[in-house]
Amino acid sequence: MKILLTAINAKYIHSNPAVYSLRAYALEAAESKTQYFPEIEIAEYTINNRREEILADIYKRKPDVIAISCYIWNWSMVSSLLPELPKVLPEVELWLGGPEVSYNPDELLQKYSMVKGIMIGEGEETFYELTQYYGKSGIKLDEINGIVYRKQEFLGRESSQLSASRKSAEDIVHTQPRELTDISKLPFLYEDLGQFENKIIYYESSRGCPYRCSYCLSSIDKKVRLRNIEIVKKELQFFLDNKVKQVKFVDRTFNCNHEHAKAIWQYLLEHDNGVTNFHFEIEADIISEEEMEILAKMRPGLAQMEIGVQTVNPTTLQEIRRTTNTEKLRKVVEKIRAGHNIHVHLDLIAGLPYEDYESFINSFNEVYSMEPEQLQLGFLKILKGAYMQERALDYEMKYLDTPPYEVLSTKWLPYDKMLLLKQVEEMVELYYNSNQFTHTLPILQTVFRDAFAMYRSLADFYQEKGYFLASPARSYRYQVLLDFAMSTELSDKEDLIRQALTFDLYLRENAKSRPNFARELVPFKEQVRDFYEKEADEFCYLTEYKNYDSRQMSKMTHMEIFDYPVWEDDISKKMQKLDKPCMVLFDYLSRDALTYEARYIVVDGEIL
Repeated sequence: MKILLTAINAKYIHSNPAVYSLRAYALEAAESKTQYFPEIEIAEYTINNRREEILADIYKRKPDVIAISCYIWNWSMVSSLLPELPKVLPEVELWLGGPEVSYNPDELLQKYSMVKGIMIGEGEETFYELTQYYGKSGIKLDEINGIVYRKQEFLGRESSQLSASRKSAEDIVHTQPRELTDISKLPFLYEDLGQFENKIIYYESSRGCPYRCSYCLSSIDKKVRLRNIEIVKKELQFFLDNKVKQVKFVDRTFNCNHEHAKAIWQYLLEHDNGVTNFHFEIEADIISEEEMEILAKMRPGLAQMEIGVQTVNPTTLQEIRRTTNTEKLRKVVEKIRAGHNIHVHLDLIAGLPYEDYESFINSFNEVYSMEPEQLQLGFLKILKGAYMQERALDYEMKYLDTPPYEVLSTKWLPYDKMLLLKQVEEMVELYYNSNQFTHTLPILQTVFRDAFAMYRSLADFYQEKGYFLASPARSYRYQVLLDFAMSTELSDKEDLIRQALTFDLYLRENAKSRPNFARELVPFKEQVRDFYEKEADEFCYLTEYKNYDSRQMSKMTHMEIFDYPVWEDDISKKMQKLDKPCMVLFDYLSRDALTYEARYIVVDGEIL
């Protein structure tokens, strides 16, 4: 008897911890109880695979039972795959689980007659008992808590076009709800890291959330369960010892228990391996001073914080049952950013109740002014089981019938405004979140009323040029931004914009080909050569290059000439022309651990 746990991820770099947890728990439980030891195989695909490819691969594995992990991002693929599986594997029994199928199981079982049953909620113990059922150990389906299934023993071999009587609700059995899992009893998933090569490692130190945000499924289970801290430390040390690149905590509100959060952050601070990055989702306005002190001591790049702001509209916050103190949140973000050691990711949601277009603009500008490394502009999704689904009619929300169930319009935000926000989102992603234009964007913003107006105007420029249909390559976006700037009141500042773009480009990469917007360096060729020859003798600036000659150093670094101090933080200084050209040296062996920007050195002015 082979059971195939099937995951269809959004991207190749993603893994599905749920299926690994189900297998690990089932095997450990079977071993400890000396019961039937099932053959459990995991198959992971992505939504970018063709359905026929997934079907063929599953067929070649020859499973007897298939259990599919269902989420908002893969349901379209899963639902299209379900009718095809019995055609090639007529004896197979199909089970579903996951948040996408846990809240309307009756409807799904009536619609997908080839599905034997659905596992509801947390699945480790449920799946283990299911493996024992298929192992003929004596357990019956109606004795397994947390499932919804058909009375018929087997339907897989029959046509999916069953009569209405065979699909009736009378055929469906609900067993007793499953008790919440003691997550300290769950086995560690990552003993064999080879299975996760080149993939993000997800880690869970708690389940549940104390908050009741109306759009979130985590609000359904308000009981927070913590994994034993000594177990957590041992497992974190495993990641540290193996120098895993990144570990993403999936805890819904990591710092809701202060002692738990402090213990983990303190452990990471004391055992930092200089390589591994840890990602946390936190509630910033409840963070304590003790926690802030620990974070302030961390190595740049050790931790990154994702903070869900969602909105700053007080009426909206109250309606969606959030208690965020926006002013305190701002102060916390400012304090974290002042340490220049922690990557800050802030989230906004468009389409929330009582937030109209102008209100969202205000939320955007408030969050943008906090200067996060990443600003995620998301759109409300009406998730099955969430309280927001119950209120959608009251809010006159129109949303997609199929995943991702994204809101198209609300009583306060019409569809045309939502489309504008979609375009702004793309501009923010390309020009802000790419971190390619950190010194150019502040200059551009000086001629706009606010940050949102700048991105809205840039979106209009993209629309006019047809770039939304044919998106410019990453390297060409510099030229596009120059063209956009020249269409604004900065048209008389072309040299300034060109030099800011040049600075931004070389700050990130030692470009092999000279961009068209950069100034001609031929007039400065001798001065640049003299600099490197002198540096090869004295090593005043490039002390790490003592094993290289002047020619090698000139290829490994880059020298640029500027008439404006575009690197200045003060915008007024940035725009003030220098008395004479200035040399700036970009050193790519030394990069900022937080931003990955190259070290730059303003060379002594006597050179020119």
